[in-house]
Amino acid sequence: MGKTEFTKLSDENKMEIFKVINEAAKKYKNRIPDDCYSEPYMPLSKLEEEMRKMHFYGYCIKDELVGVVGLQYLSDYDVFLIRHLYVLPEFQRRGIGTKLLKFGIAKSPSSKIYVGTWKAAHWAIRFYEKNGFENLGNDRELMKKYWDVPERQIEESVVLKYRG
Repeated sequence: MGKTEFTKLSDENKMEIFKVINEAAKKYKNRIPDDCYSEPYMPLSKLEEEMRKMHFYGYCIKDELVGVVGLQYLSDYDVFLIRHLYVLPEFQRRGIGTKLLKFGIAKSPSSKIYVGTWKAAHWAIRFYEKNGFENLGNDRELMKKYWDVPERQIEESVVLKYRG
């Protein structure tokens, strides 16, 4: 992977991405509705599907992938989505998530930048608000337009917009 902090990830990194997302997502257990949580949180087939839709970048420390972010530009709408931002639990609270988020924002070709998260993930909502995002609440119209997620996830999610 190289020694650089930020790395563009590819299919070769699939299992490392899988590990980061699923280890970090364990925090959702008993916090989001039980019917929305599973282990693994993101099955390999779903990750492969997501990797076809967006670019994944990683944050590495000493060649170890410790954080990931998926970035998706929807050119038809001139909208940029920051997706799948996860940091391994043992590396959290060190500023890595903030670095990944700022990296993603800097990559955006649009001034319309959105992120979605579970409404029960209060720590994630605070993180995005602290980093310049405004909580738009459960904006079902935006979610249906820009995200391809199940109806149940839409019911349990919020959208945040970058104030830039």
